[in-house]
Amino acid sequence: MTALPDWMRPPRAEGWFAEDLDRLPEAPRHTELIDGALVFMLSPQRWWHSRTVTSLTATLMATAPTGFDVERQMTVRLDARNRPEPDLLVTTAPYDPDRTWFAPDEVRLVVEVVSPESAHRDRTVKLHKYAEAKIPHYWCVEEEGGAPVVHVYELDEPTHSYAPAGIFRGSLKRPVPFEISLDLDKLTPPRSN
Repeated sequence: MTALPDWMRPPRAEGWFAEDLDRLPEAPRHTELIDGALVFMLSPQRWWHSRTVTSLTATLMATAPTGFDVERQMTVRLDARNRPEPDLLVTTAPYDPDRTWFAPDEVRLVVEVVSPESAHRDRTVKLHKYAEAKIPHYWCVEEEGGAPVVHVYELDEPTHSYAPAGIFRGSLKRPVPFEISLDLDKLTPPRSN
């Protein structure tokens, strides 16, 4: 077994805190903090995942009204021990070129595109953590026969949990966080046999 590099050792007995992510230049590019533990994305990214994230980002950017912005692969500081990195998010924060994370009250929608490596976190862990942080909308995008299927959730304020708002195939129309109409079948090319 090889020794861990020094940067991988937590700076304190309690583990890692959200602000520590900004002081880890040696960490892999897509490093998240979940419950005080570093989570690395080390498996190769699938083309389907990359194309879906890129297409969703471009489509939402093109339709977002003034006051909303769309960003991909930026962390959200949920609390002192959680700083996940959604595949994309919709924010109301003003643009700041030096920003490295968003606060939950600046985020209106988080979108996770499920990959084999992230499936458990996207479907369960992040679903609960984003709701507890009061992010109003969550989409979990799955692959079904090569096409995207979007599981949409809305925050139920009294319970601080997400309520299912629909499962969308082919097209998605939502009035929140702004008027959204997507042709899901155009997000990725059809599978060739």
